[in-house]
Amino acid sequence: MNITKDIRYIGVNDHKIDLFEGQYTVPNGMAYNSYVITDEKIAVMDTVDRNFGDEWLENLKAALEGRNPDYLIVQHMEPDHSANIALFLKEYPDAAVVGNAKTFGMIDAFFGENLCRNKLVVKDGDELSLGAHTLTFVFAPMVHWPEVMVTYDKKDKVLFSADAFGKFGALDREEDWACEARRYYFGIVGKYGVQAQALLKKAAALDISVICPLHGPVLKENLSYYINLYNIWSSYGVESEGVVICYTSVYGNTKKAAELLKEELEALGCKKTVLTDLARSDMAEAVEDAFRYGKLVLATTTYNGDIFPFMRQFIDCLTERNFKNRTVGFIENGSWAPVAARVMRGMLEKSKDITYADTLVTVKSALNEESRSAIKQLAKELCD
Repeated sequence: MNITKDIRYIGVNDHKIDLFEGQYTVPNGMAYNSYVITDEKIAVMDTVDRNFGDEWLENLKAALEGRNPDYLIVQHMEPDHSANIALFLKEYPDAAVVGNAKTFGMIDAFFGENLCRNKLVVKDGDELSLGAHTLTFVFAPMVHWPEVMVTYDKKDKVLFSADAFGKFGALDREEDWACEARRYYFGIVGKYGVQAQALLKKAAALDISVICPLHGPVLKENLSYYINLYNIWSSYGVESEGVVICYTSVYGNTKKAAELLKEELEALGCKKTVLTDLARSDMAEAVEDAFRYGKLVLATTTYNGDIFPFMRQFIDCLTERNFKNRTVGFIENGSWAPVAARVMRGMLEKSKDITYADTLVTVKSALNEESRSAIKQLAKELCD
């Protein structure tokens, strides 16, 4: 696939994988992207996952058309992008490996010392001329590893963006970009919003026509749409107005309370309500929704003097990704000594700019007139 006249795609699709990074479901597979820039000198942008080394090497050879590459540029050392560095150097031992100081430290850690005979160590802002194409290296530490850098091609105005602007899903499957890109972002990059914002500021100074990420499709049209979403996500802004209700329920009574809240919100004309059973749903999708919408209700039982395990896991997932700038309400259930709301609020105490709903719903075993009334009041408060 030609990206531009001189830039070709040589990546692969993975439909064998069940869990990406050992935890994220990927029903439509994954793409591991790699590119070749052909000029007076030839640069290869990253490798692919170890299970696809032979396929990738064949793609590379086809793109080279009998020539030898001069450079392998390593933007990101995560193994789904770097695993075939040794395979590449076995085939092309005279090629120089391009990276920063942290890159080569990680290469030594993964492959042992002395793998790279020819090294080109670059600094932030350094340039590399291939002929007509000049590449500028822009460091993007902690988006989402410390060695990450992105690369800008001045001639074709292409940003090779590493894991930024990536998404779940193989390239031979059609699906909405935003949904799986959002789930990917908050699952993998979400903790590093400050660093992603810094990268966006650097990118704003570049004249970009094409974005080539290491996962997901090449972005060529309406780039402002994708950049705007990335700006919202990385600044922890509210993308869509709505209320997300996440619950756990042992015997169904907390579920009934959550469902009643959804009904009350819809009756009041709330734009969007999302109801999620944390024990039976994809946790990454629940996290995605919590960051997408502006209001979140957590509903769970008191369990062993604490809260139900799936709710604890969910809140941990939020806080480790710097959950902030949201309105949060609570529904707690307990047959005796209910403490769930206090525990949940305590878990969120380090989250910044959280507005807590005044109405606390306490269910004692099952819904009654008092708790039903509190749910009505909470719905009214959330819809105001």
